[in-house]
Amino acid sequence: MPETDTVLELAGESHLDVVLPLVRAYHRFEKVVMSDAERAVAVVPLLQADSPLGRIWLVRRRGEVVGYGALCFGYSIEFRGRDAFVDELYIAEHARGRGLGSRVLDLLKSEAARLGIVALHLEVARGNPRARQLYEKWGFRARERYVLMSCQLSGAGVAANRPAV
Repeated sequence: MPETDTVLELAGESHLDVVLPLVRAYHRFEKVVMSDAERAVAVVPLLQADSPLGRIWLVRRRGEVVGYGALCFGYSIEFRGRDAFVDELYIAEHARGRGLGSRVLDLLKSEAARLGIVALHLEVARGNPRARQLYEKWGFRARERYVLMSCQLSGAGVAANRPAV
C-alpha cells in the first residue's frame, strides 16, 4: 500500500457522528465500559477547534475512514516541555495487518511534533504483543522502573479514594 493511500484528517465537531462509532468499536475491543452519552461528553472537547486538551484525527485509507487516533495534551517537567498521551488509537479490523498502524503512528508523531510536543506516551495491553511490537518499532519503550497508576476523580468517588488519616 503506498503511503499516500493513508492520511490523517483532523476531526472537528462536524465529525462527531463519524468518530463516536469508531470510539464505541475501540471500547468494545478494549472492554472499556462506557455509555454512548459518556463517550460523547468525553470526545466533544477534543473536536473543538484548537482545543487545549488534545486532538482527534480520522484515519482515511483510500478515502474510507478506517480508524482514528486521539492525542491528549499535558506537560512534563522530566521531558522539559509539552507532552501528549496517545489516548486511543484504533484501526478497524478489516483494515489491520497491512502496515496501517505503522503509517498512522508515523503521521501522529509528525502531527505531535508540529504541535510542539516533546514526548509521547501510551498504554498497551499486556496481552497485546503485536501492538507492543509495533510501538517499540516506532521508538516507544516501556519504562520498567515505573508503573502507570490511575485514580479516577468524580464527585462522591473522590472521598472514597482518600486514605484514612
